[in-house]
Amino acid sequence: MLRVLSTHLFLNHRLHPGLLEFAARSGVQGIEIFAARQHFDYTSREHVLELSEWFQSEPLQAFSLHAPLFPDREMGRAGAPGVNVLHPEKSRRIDAMDEIKRALETAEHIPFQNLIVHLGEKSDDWSPRSIEYALTALEHLGAFARPLGVRVLVENLLSEATTPEHLNTILDMGHLGSVGVCLDLGHAHITVGVRDAMQTLASRIVSVHTHDNHGVKDEHLWPGDGSIDWAATATALKELSTPPAIVLEIGNTLGEASPATSVRINDAFARFD
Repeated sequence: MLRVLSTHLFLNHRLHPGLLEFAARSGVQGIEIFAARQHFDYTSREHVLELSEWFQSEPLQAFSLHAPLFPDREMGRAGAPGVNVLHPEKSRRIDAMDEIKRALETAEHIPFQNLIVHLGEKSDDWSPRSIEYALTALEHLGAFARPLGVRVLVENLLSEATTPEHLNTILDMGHLGSVGVCLDLGHAHITVGVRDAMQTLASRIVSVHTHDNHGVKDEHLWPGDGSIDWAATATALKELSTPPAIVLEIGNTLGEASPATSVRINDAFARFD
């Protein structure tokens, strides 16, 4: 299984080649870039080309891009609305799609293969409305992503609209065979359980967001610091027909990159050997 590090770990820092080099030295094979403007400013041609040049000269794979959750540099703390493609207001849905497409356009320079998309926010319910809006968003994003060589992956969240069962329903109803799933283990642990989520989504799983918690809130801890059964999880992942990428998505509490962080990264991936 491909070892991928999400730059969510570095979210408090501007993403620069030095952090990517640190990731490469830590033994990872790919990167998932987290599209938050204070971290990766996908609207800045200079920033995009800086990272593009690095990926062109290095073997580290640009595996995926996590679509933006907020359109500002403060992750919504100053009052900016979230990027929500299921929002009841049409103008908000249009704004959300536009923001995701701005980030997706960076694939013209940074050759990531997958786009991780959140269908709505925690408060979104399961209804005919949410199904309709989800289908519209995925069809539109898929059409925009395909010419760029990017596959759209939907993520199970903590909402009713994005349970593993409901994600399957959305993809089946829309005949969206080209859309895959990013299974978030932390979210599954809080909701339906890791094994049930894995069994439900099965062959649709392309990547796995890997982090831990205590089954109550989304803590994004290092594997082993919460209550997920990692031995059982590793076994279940190996039983999938197609091995997914393991994407380590740890909380953004990192001060400076250090040898100790590299050790933790290696130890996390070693759980899946």
